[in-house]
Amino acid sequence: MSIDMEAMLNHLKNYTSLLKSFASSPSKFQILHSLSASSKPLPPPKTLYILDSSFNPPTLAHLRIATSALLQDSRSRSSSFASPTGKRLLLLLATQNADKAPKPAGFEQRLCMIHILAQDLIASLPSEANPQSEEEGGLVGVDIGVIKLPYFVDKAAAIARSEVYGEPGEVEQVHMTGFDTLIRVLDPKYYGDKGLSVLDAFFERNRLRVTYRTDDEWGSRDEQDGYLAALGRGERGIEGAKGEWVRDGRIEMVEGRRDGEQIISSTRVRKVAGERDRDTLEKLVTKGVAGWILREGLYDGEDRSKGG
Repeated sequence: MSIDMEAMLNHLKNYTSLLKSFASSPSKFQILHSLSASSKPLPPPKTLYILDSSFNPPTLAHLRIATSALLQDSRSRSSSFASPTGKRLLLLLATQNADKAPKPAGFEQRLCMIHILAQDLIASLPSEANPQSEEEGGLVGVDIGVIKLPYFVDKAAAIARSEVYGEPGEVEQVHMTGFDTLIRVLDPKYYGDKGLSVLDAFFERNRLRVTYRTDDEWGSRDEQDGYLAALGRGERGIEGAKGEWVRDGRIEMVEGRRDGEQIISSTRVRKVAGERDRDTLEKLVTKGVAGWILREGLYDGEDRSKGG
């Protein structure tokens, strides 16, 4: 999808201003922009899909994860796209270190790339997901948000408390993570004396949709399934974990990529972008994101091995 460069330059100015306001405000969480295929306001969702990432930059892997959840999540409270309450996607950028200059791409630039990704995602959804007539309305909305909190449980609680999507508990949050993030979420060291029991309130209302990460660092698919199976058998009860989190489908493993599809890492994307290899870059990010990266020179001459 081609992008309107003049409009994006205006968005860049707007995001820069909004970030400054957010950084100086007491708010922990804020929606900066919302997109949908409809000009009408969207009703509150029953299911909120949250993709929390550094988006440095947003890649086709992010697009696949979000699209898969919107189209294939059989456990959603919104049983279909015909649901009057629809589904909502929140693309969430953590800015807890906003007092430090983020590298290689600044937060305002990442928000612009997220904006383009959101446009591309909406355009790529099938017609039943985004009806084009005003009578039907576009039922899938994409919100672009920022949050100051570093930890998973705190982020989920802040989003619920904000009541942006309704009263706390009315909306099911589905957090989309990779297996590497699941390991961190289930690491007791982050939760003090209470251990993993602090996650119980989260799993009563919300879910984790976890993408397999099959590489040397995280093991095979069978090993990752084994990790989850052990959790489901209650083998980590002494740490405060509950087997029903798995048995009741509150933690679910899903495919991250099809057979034959290449692994996409942000490190590789930054390297390719730094080399200004457009053809390869457009195989790793959407064409719109690629065009913006190259226009702005976001990863030119940087240490592309780093990207917080």
